[in-house]
Amino acid sequence: MRILALDSSGLTASVAVVEDEQILFEYTMNYKKTHSQTLLPMLDEAVRMTGLSLGSVDAIAVAGGPGSFTGLRIGSATAKGLGLALDKPLIHVPTVDAMAYRMFGCSGLICPIMDARRNQVYTGIYRFEEKFETVKEQLAEDITVLAGMLNELGERVVFLGDGVPVYREKIEETVKVPYVFAPPHMCRQSAAAVGALGLVYAKKGKTEHARDHKPDYLRMSQAERERLEREKEQQHDCP
Repeated sequence: MRILALDSSGLTASVAVVEDEQILFEYTMNYKKTHSQTLLPMLDEAVRMTGLSLGSVDAIAVAGGPGSFTGLRIGSATAKGLGLALDKPLIHVPTVDAMAYRMFGCSGLICPIMDARRNQVYTGIYRFEEKFETVKEQLAEDITVLAGMLNELGERVVFLGDGVPVYREKIEETVKVPYVFAPPHMCRQSAAAVGALGLVYAKKGKTEHARDHKPDYLRMSQAERERLEREKEQQHDCP
């Protein structure tokens, strides 16, 4: 089975082609440009460098959130457009799951953290020494509350993700169990990981029609929160 994989859920943009037990192509970029500038050219490069047509893939895996609202919309729209045009199923791969899936053979707990602002992170807790296991499904959580959860579990933790540089000091202050930070080459999103986990999902029949795909934002956007706050203020001011 051949999978085209996309991840634009965070600061990193990534495109990969995964076929059974091998990665045929991966292009990952995290430097200055926006996803609207990079994702389609990266897809073009995948076709040019491999010589494969997009129509030859069996499914399209996309990092389905959480993450950057704009990035998720770009990735979702691209995947949906390709799925509809090529008549291919989509595989919705949770962003944080895919990040943890890179850490095969890791002892202890794996805890990806993506900066969600306001002292919150998008996160989840996993194990992957041999079998990939979800200890805590992905969620949006206060970094201090997350530290308390990890302390209660009482196991060694590997942290990764763009939330590490943002909350490193907070982790050092609040996490009491042994922990390490993943090195740069394992720390950010990877379309190859999305494709590899997507392949596992596809073999289990976990696919969807392109028209049905929706990203998982896990919480409201800033604009939506501000709108609700304004409405509450207006209701409070009403006689």
